[in-house]
Amino acid sequence: MPFFIACMLSGKTVVPIELIDIEEDGSHLIIKAKINNKSARLLIDTGASRSVFDKERILSFVHESTFSDHDKFSTGLGTDSMPTSIAVIKTFKIGEMTIKDFEIVLLDLSHVNGSYQKMGLLPIDGVLGNDVMVDHKAVVDYGKLELKLRACKW
Repeated sequence: MPFFIACMLSGKTVVPIELIDIEEDGSHLIIKAKINNKSARLLIDTGASRSVFDKERILSFVHESTFSDHDKFSTGLGTDSMPTSIAVIKTFKIGEMTIKDFEIVLLDLSHVNGSYQKMGLLPIDGVLGNDVMVDHKAVVDYGKLELKLRACKW
């Protein structure tokens, strides 16, 4: 079946969002995904240019031997710059949408998960960024607490 027709048939996927309170005046958006058929928790970050995953927590999903050094540094997430690695996820599934052989950036997200732990929140495995959200025409529906994605990139 040609790619275009397959995309038309696959349509959209809708994923529930968990809204978690951060201290007294803020909130974060969390979704569930699957990495290589294992459940993962991801923070939605519309300001992140790329999706990133915690370099320690990713070991539950992929083998460290698949990591390679990345010559770029990452900025954001409360840091000036930090070294990064890259890896490939064989299957990355959000709702009914599956991305095969997804190249990911690995960072130390322990400062994020440390803050979550102090607030009694569950840790995250990664951050869903604009590389996925723009490619898949994401819509965050705050009223319904849903993330809507097109199954195919256009």
